[in-house]
Amino acid sequence: MDLTEHRPGNHHVIRAITDGGIRIDDTLYHSSLVLGARFLQTAWPVRALGDLNDTTLKTLIQPRPELVIIGIGQKHQPLDLDVQRLFVEQGIGVECMTLPAAARTFNILMSENRRALAGLILGKGD
Repeated sequence: MDLTEHRPGNHHVIRAITDGGIRIDDTLYHSSLVLGARFLQTAWPVRALGDLNDTTLKTLIQPRPELVIIGIGQKHQPLDLDVQRLFVEQGIGVECMTLPAAARTFNILMSENRRALAGLILGKGD
């Protein structure tokens, strides 16, 4: 599924979500990752929402974004209350949505120059 017609600016753009991975700019990634405007951490060790903990969430919290989007699977899954609480305590908004919705939302936020990160989970998301 192609996601956007945006021209790349000074930020990453999610181009497509495929069965094989996530295309960011011109590269296809096959594992979970964390993405920001000019930030990309590949091989994020998260394959399911249950893998989110203090250690795996540091990558999303330490840059102090205003909003974090967590994308997983093709069906909506709620975040654990302890994970939500961690973000609230840090003053960071958090939303969990399907992987395609997270990709579209990330691209919109980047086009608005928002301080946002996306944790995109490939694995046991369906």
